[in-house]
Amino acid sequence: MHFKTILAASVLALSLPIAAQAQGLVRGAERGAQEGADAAGPIGAIVGGAVGAATGTVGGILGVDDRPRFRQYVTRERRPSYTYDGDVRVGTVLPGTGVTYYDVPDEYGARGARYTIVNERPVLVDRSRRIVEVID
Repeated sequence: MHFKTILAASVLALSLPIAAQAQGLVRGAERGAQEGADAAGPIGAIVGGAVGAATGTVGGILGVDDRPRFRQYVTRERRPSYTYDGDVRVGTVLPGTGVTYYDVPDEYGARGARYTIVNERPVLVDRSRRIVEVID
């Protein structure tokens, strides 16, 4: 039973797209492996690493360590905020007009993402203007 779980988690982690690996996979794997090792020893590290890799890519484009730094960057830039009547959440597609989108600096590793400020909250969006991460 444990072997099947480890195998399935490993296959999942190895099958993730290369773009995702640059955006959270490594950090998620490292954190998952450490937490798994702390909880259940070597087997926990293997399972935790695979699961952490998968959730690291789902949990956001910016790594946990980059979020506060990126928020400081956005604050320093003093970009105007767009007032939006709907929910500001992952999956929301922002309008094509009236919103100004900015490139995310390369140092944050958010390839393919842009950012804007919506209701005073920085958000990352993909090329289709869909919110992919809300930076709190």
